[in-house]
Order: sequence, then C-alpha cells, then structure tokens
Amino acid sequence: FSPDSPKQLAAALFNKPTDEPPGLGLKPLKKGKTGPSTNVEVLTKMSEDPAIETSIPEHILEYRQLTKLVNTYLVALKEAIQPKTGRIHASFNQVVTATGRLSSSDPNLQNIPIRSDAGREIRKAFVAKPGHVLLAADYSQIELRLLAHLSGDENLIQAFKDGMDIHTAVAAEVMDVAPEDVDGDMRSTAKMINFGIVYGITAFGLARRLGGDVSNQEAADIIEDYKFRFPRITEFLDNCVAQSKGHEDGHVETILGRRRAIPQIHARNPNEKALGERMAINTVVQGSAADLIKLAMLDLHRCLPVEAPGTKMLLQIHDELVFEVPEAEIEPVTRLVIERMEGAMAIDVPLVVDAAHGRDWFAAK
Repeated sequence: FSPDSPKQLAAALFNKPTDEPPGLGLKPLKKGKTGPSTNVEVLTKMSEDPAIETSIPEHILEYRQLTKLVNTYLVALKEAIQPKTGRIHASFNQVVTATGRLSSSDPNLQNIPIRSDAGREIRKAFVAKPGHVLLAADYSQIELRLLAHLSGDENLIQAFKDGMDIHTAVAAEVMDVAPEDVDGDMRSTAKMINFGIVYGITAFGLARRLGGDVSNQEAADIIEDYKFRFPRITEFLDNCVAQSKGHEDGHVETILGRRRAIPQIHARNPNEKALGERMAINTVVQGSAADLIKLAMLDLHRCLPVEAPGTKMLLQIHDELVFEVPEAEIEPVTRLVIERMEGAMAIDVPLVVDAAHGRDWFAAK
C-alpha cells in the first residue's frame, strides 16, 4: 500500500485479513470523512497502545515527519541558495507581526524545526565559512523575566534574583512543597502554567496540555492557586485588559511604548472578546521581549564593527541571535555578545544569556 494514501493505509490497518485488500483487522479509533481516520492523533494512540503489536503506525508517523521535513525544508532551502554566494539570503521584516517581533521570509529561517531530533538535523546544513564558527546567543526565559518586571511580583522577582530554576520555584509555591521535593511532573505542570499564563491559558487548555486524568476543575484549581501565590501577576494581567478596554481602539503599549490596537476587546461576541483579552496580555509581554532584543541588536550592530570587525550578525530567531565569528576570536566575542545582550535594558531581574558555538548551527545549540 502507499503510505501517502489515507484510504490505502486505513485498509491496511483496519480491513480484516479475509477482506480485499486484506488488512491487520485493527479496531478503528475515530471516523473520518471517508472512513476510519489515520490522522496523527489516531496513529500516535495506536503506536503507544501495548495491545497493538504491529509497528506500522509508528513507522507511518516517522515517514510523514521525514516527508514533511524533506518537502517543506530541504527542497525549499536548496532552491533558496544564491548561486554566486552559496548562501541563503532571507528577508527579515519589521512590521509584519502584530506583537512587534521580526518575521522571516524567502525563506522563513525562524521556522527551522527544533522540537524533533530529525528536525534539528537540518541545522547541520548551516555552516560557518572556513576559519569561522557560528555563535548562538539566546535569552533565557525572557518573557517570564519581563513578566516579573512588568508585574512587580516580589515572589517571582526574588526567584530570578536568587538564580532559582523558575519552574521549580513556581511548582514549589503553587503546590506548597519544598523546592527539593518538586518532581518532574510538578515542574512540567508549572512550566505549562508559566508560559500559558502569558497567553491567557484557560482551565480547559491547561487540562488538555497536562493530559492524563487532569479534569477541567483540577486545572482551574491549579490556575487559581497560581493566582493566589502570585497576586501581582494576576493584577498585572487584569490591568493589561483594563488598559485595552479603556481605549476606543483597544490599544496596549509595550515596555518602550509601542502601541498595538486591539478592536476585538470591544466585541460583543464572547469568544472574540476573550481573544482580544488574550491578545492584550500577550502583546505587552511578547512585544516587550521584541523591544528588548531589538535594542540588543542595535547595540551590537554599532559595536561589532569597532570591537569585533570580523564578526557578523546573521540571524535573529525570536530570543536568539546567531553570529559568524573568526574561530580565533570566539572567546572575547562571546563575552562581548553576552555583556551587550544582558545589558540591553535595565529591569528588576537579571537578564541571562546562554551562548554556545560550533562549526554548524546544530553544534551551536
């Protein structure tokens, strides 16, 4: 059968051995428009079910992932190479995203996969020129640090000042245990809350992310505990929404005063209004992070030609900057980049930059 054909795959999995064409006789988990579904959700559940002995679902998932990587990235990246330079020259756009982040196009280099092992392998194709290495410098938890600063929450600020793992610190607070007693599941839950709170996560959304046996009510209780332990954060989130509602165009401002209009905040439709409220919060936090890294980029753009003329800033991937550095100068340039990025803006918590280098982009992470 063809793995690219959902119909043929469904027949191979769900037809009985005596059918034509014969199949494995597995029980369908979900119905699609034209028959039993073979989407990612179904195949993932089948591959994780110990009662299903065949490895076909797992192989199909891997095949689909690799096919997407080849078609979406490898082919497109190869076609984007400039013949004269042997390099890819992408565009970075200043005013495309509503939050103020830079976007990338022709091709989109901010979309190179990092979550899967196979996806990360693509980064090995990006190499430094002879005698040089790639330096990747990444802000650590920048949105959460800005959330601490903007909200003025003393618990969160102190955790960052003490150099604590912020997800462990939040888990200890919310779940009322000592930091040393926080296990992996507790930390994962806290991590989802920390990042989800910036995007206005709901109890339903948190329950889905946590999976397992977590009910909507249990997720709601976790969120309420978070708000109780970090009251200034709740106050800040409410203020973002209130400020948006207080303007005719619904605008909010980032830390440097850049405005974004959010007309959805005045919508009569509850879902659209809720979207506007999430946008108001996200814009202030994520937009302020965009302001910060742009300040760092401007500072580095000015100082590198003077202090490290052989170094070039190549890419901005949201909270990460990538440079091409002469190999002999990597140590002083790394110190310079970290110093400038961490000093780009004075806020109530330390800014922390993690940096690594290597011959290719993969090795620099």
